[in-house]
Amino acid sequence: MSQDLSNVSHIIFDWDGTIMNSAGKIVNCMQKAAALASLPIPNSKQVEHIIGISLLPAVQQLFDIGVNKAQEVCTYYKQAYLEQDQTPCPLFDGAHELLSALSSRYTLGVATGKARRGLQRAFEQTNSAVYFSDTRCADEADSKPSPDMLIQLLKHWQIEPHQAVMIGDTTYDMQMAEAISMPRIGVSYGVHDKLAILQHGPAHVVDALHELHCIFAQRS
Repeated sequence: MSQDLSNVSHIIFDWDGTIMNSAGKIVNCMQKAAALASLPIPNSKQVEHIIGISLLPAVQQLFDIGVNKAQEVCTYYKQAYLEQDQTPCPLFDGAHELLSALSSRYTLGVATGKARRGLQRAFEQTNSAVYFSDTRCADEADSKPSPDMLIQLLKHWQIEPHQAVMIGDTTYDMQMAEAISMPRIGVSYGVHDKLAILQHGPAHVVDALHELHCIFAQRS
């Protein structure tokens, strides 16, 4: 799992399941959308497997349906997320402290399966936008596991892949970084299994967000 982090100046975070504890709300809303669309209701693990992919392809994959039916499900999902479901989505413990510390020494970014409106809403609810230099969202790039979001961020920052590290909780996060030989760090407290994440050769896998302090403190 050895990867060189010595040249890293930029840190890119996934959002759902990495910074924000939102899996419960996503699962609830997808189950509600399935019921409204008269589709089989997926269990938690099935929904968690597609968290991180952009919404439309995620719905198509989850239910094995065409674009038109998937768009219907997406509409129900968004309605449930915005208007019906009240499941809280806090940041994981220690997120503000970590992001504040890291943003004083690194340039931080986000690469997320959320749409721009969703990420902006999350930023406003958690007062966390101040930490991040730039972000890429699902409606601005090809869906994970394509590395398109990362490539766009690298171009914006005018840096090479070895100068950044991707941190995420899914195999999609690991795959997108792996595709362009970017260092990567997995987190095991999100939605994908630790063993699956390890298959993509991360430099580290942490079991809690605050453990990232130790990794980056070693480089200071």
